[in-house]
Amino acid sequence: MQAATGSHADLVFTGGSVVTMDAVRRTANAVAIRDGHIMAVGTDAEVRALAGPKTRRIDLAGRTLMPSFQDAHVHPCMAGVSLLRCPLHELPHTLAAYLEAIDGYAKSHPGAGWILGDGWYMDAFPGGTPSRHALDRVVPHRPALFVNRDGHGAWVNTRALELAGLTADSPDPPDGRIEREPDGAPSGTLHEGAFERVRRLLPETTLQERVAGLELAQDRLLRLGISAWQDAWVDAEDFEAYLLLAGEGRLIARATVCHWWHREEGDEQIEQFVERRDRGGMGRLRANTVKIMQDGVAENFTAAMLEPYLGPDGRPTTNRGISFVDPESLKRSVTRLDALGFQVHFHALGDRAVREALDAIEAARAANGPSDGRHHLAHLQVVDPADVVRFLPLGAVATIQPYWACNDRQMVELTLPFLAPERAALQYPFGSLHRAGAIIAGGSDWTVSTPNVLMEVETAVKRVFPEDRSAPPFLPEQALDPIDAFAAFTIGSAYVNHLDDVTGSVEVGKLADLVVLDRDVFAPDAGPLGDARVLLTLIEGQAAYEDPALEAA
Repeated sequence: MQAATGSHADLVFTGGSVVTMDAVRRTANAVAIRDGHIMAVGTDAEVRALAGPKTRRIDLAGRTLMPSFQDAHVHPCMAGVSLLRCPLHELPHTLAAYLEAIDGYAKSHPGAGWILGDGWYMDAFPGGTPSRHALDRVVPHRPALFVNRDGHGAWVNTRALELAGLTADSPDPPDGRIEREPDGAPSGTLHEGAFERVRRLLPETTLQERVAGLELAQDRLLRLGISAWQDAWVDAEDFEAYLLLAGEGRLIARATVCHWWHREEGDEQIEQFVERRDRGGMGRLRANTVKIMQDGVAENFTAAMLEPYLGPDGRPTTNRGISFVDPESLKRSVTRLDALGFQVHFHALGDRAVREALDAIEAARAANGPSDGRHHLAHLQVVDPADVVRFLPLGAVATIQPYWACNDRQMVELTLPFLAPERAALQYPFGSLHRAGAIIAGGSDWTVSTPNVLMEVETAVKRVFPEDRSAPPFLPEQALDPIDAFAAFTIGSAYVNHLDDVTGSVEVGKLADLVVLDRDVFAPDAGPLGDARVLLTLIEGQAAYEDPALEAA
């Protein structure tokens, strides 16, 4: 038994399947907690001996206890504000369902100047591009904007286009594209930088709305066992919301905020990041990371690829996507950020963007020497095999979003037809990255996909969409074993968050950030991982969420 000496425990768990996630992946049956830290890990008899008259005793009854989950790439600020507006994420992926929800919201908010929401799925529309005319049917007179679930495109109505001055004569911006009707008029879908012309007209989200949304999102994540996260897009206003919550002790979870790199600016913005970092180290808040979006997404052909996309006829086009930051500028900026002690969090989805991000880390290493930046690349949809083996020597972390690695409609209809087969076979190479020794962290990208870690883990293991478990697995050779998939969302993400010295595994002396699941998820008869649920989320030994079913048995 591992144990610390001293008085009685405050809380003991016995009779369970304790998955420690330590370096050798040991298991145990029982855990004792005192003063917010793990006091002992061992057998039932050993841990029961540490209980006193005031100790709370919980019989796990065979259920799993493991480190609480950490999400290395999520958007709580955006998600929370979205929940306050007209969210479409959990609706059926159909135009009718979306219009019904939007119509109801618009009618119940007659005083709203803009009708705003997000979360539509591209596979609900032919070619992934909704029309302004459909939105005009339910919002004819007020401007409306709905961002899609991945945040890389927007569906707008005619009134919004008019206010933005977008017409058939408006050129595409260098970092985006306007979908058009046969006469050249905007059709209602704006990709990437193209919808900035509309977004800049939106009413300012108030600090009160941001704070309310962030607390709403925090509650949702705590209920799913997530005790720490990295917020992958935090602007100056969102940062103030975090500061307010942290300053008042209302930030219950551990949060690392990623300062958003404005690609239309240069290194002059780094001074602002330094100032925010200096203000941001309070309570459970950290502010030492910068997020750089290097490319877009494959579904709208803006992910930066080494080889061109295919056209509808199956032939190569001239389009290789968009590198949002010039690769040489990226090297210089990352080198400077690394020298200043910042972690860089890259959005790198296409194989060219992955290479450019790794090249930037390599340039920083050459200029600055080794560092503890723990720079990481998120998404990694297409990765060239020559770059898979670069993660380990560069100390770059692979942050994966498992829920996308399956044959869902978006993959089948909007991705596979437009990638050459040999490149399509390189998608979401979790297994290859693991075998190459890369540290893997797990992230949901909520609200782009589900924040439910158990659903994410199931997809990483099965490579099948949990909503259609009868579908054939997607590139099954790239699946992860369950223990490795859970490790990505515990000790892997703790490493990215610079929290692995105090959390991420069940070891004596570490903080008691733990989660209890409703079953032994590693048992042969446990059923699908995604069907399991969280019964308890502990942060420093205190219940941040507790289901009545925890002790009902």
